[in-house]
Amino acid sequence: MSNQNSDDLPPGAEKRRFRRISVEVPGKLFFPADNREEACTVADLSPGGASIQCGVKPEIGTHIVLYVDGFGRFEGEVARLNSKGFGIAFTSTANKRERTAEQLTLFLNHALADQPLLTKRERTAHKSFTKFTRADGQVVNCEVMDISVVGVTLRTEVRPVVGEFVLIAGIAGKVIGHYEHGVGIEFVGQEKGSSDAMNHINLVR
Repeated sequence: MSNQNSDDLPPGAEKRRFRRISVEVPGKLFFPADNREEACTVADLSPGGASIQCGVKPEIGTHIVLYVDGFGRFEGEVARLNSKGFGIAFTSTANKRERTAEQLTLFLNHALADQPLLTKRERTAHKSFTKFTRADGQVVNCEVMDISVVGVTLRTEVRPVVGEFVLIAGIAGKVIGHYEHGVGIEFVGQEKGSSDAMNHINLVR
């Protein structure tokens, strides 16, 4: 077994490990090179990077400090440009990425339960109730049994076939397994193919 530290993983491995989660929260950009600040919206976030919507488009490779409401401070470089903004690849330590994953799990837990985010001093319930929408438009009540930034386990009597795409709290997911009392869903997030999955669900609703 390899003992390679996650800090040494190549960018491609980082992309595979971290699925971006839609957050749509305010942020602030700081450009150290010219001591400039810009307001922005963080469209999606992962322990490895973020997609930014902003009125400016820095060049690829530009060093940036990003402050995200509710998540804290991140450093990184502009990795890509798109029609609405740009993407940042973080230069976070393994510990920082782990903390970000925990914050995103908390964010997802309360998004699924349609509740406001808790403060750091408050506790989150282990289980919560939510709904998911199947590809045929059926809305199913369910209970969240377990959640992480990569997926969720739901208690439900309705069990879509493995491979079916569903929509839960605005996040596309794919059924990856059946269990005694429910199903396991892997979040598709912003990975390749997610737009097609979400569009298909929206079209049949």
